[in-house]
Amino acid sequence: MTFQSLIGKPAPSITLPNYDGQTFTFTPGGTGLPAAIFFYPHAGTYGCTREACQFRDAIAEKHTFKPGRVQIIGISTDSVKKQQAFVEKEKLTYPVLSDVDKVAVTAYGVGKGLMGLATVARVTFIIDKKGILRDALDATVNYGAHSKFVSKWLDKLDEEDKAAAPATT
Repeated sequence: MTFQSLIGKPAPSITLPNYDGQTFTFTPGGTGLPAAIFFYPHAGTYGCTREACQFRDAIAEKHTFKPGRVQIIGISTDSVKKQQAFVEKEKLTYPVLSDVDKVAVTAYGVGKGLMGLATVARVTFIIDKKGILRDALDATVNYGAHSKFVSKWLDKLDEEDKAAAPATT
């Protein structure tokens, strides 16, 4: 299964340890918020750090990324201990999950990146507030594209919500 085959279908639920060792369960559509899940190759590497910090900064600076507007989740196959060091060093403000056994990687159909050199590709998924996987960006080298991709999708989902809202007079 590839991640492209999931587009337009209900997104898989996942339960993994968060960076703090606590169990974290993501149920698509469960919060009534859209979600962005980004898979990245390795905590602490240059591209992954830049990508993770772009999401952190977007949450701090952009209205569409504010808590209560979207759920941002980062996932890699790094250990909880490595994720914790990464989160603490970079002051990340969202769940960063450890998928050592590749449960979520498999559920979301994320393959290897960089022609097989990276254990996991850099892929970001957009899930709407009903839990439907709407789109995915696979760009292992272009770490800077992921927060922009999410931003464009959040704007699109906002427009869809406005269009679906009954007109008030």
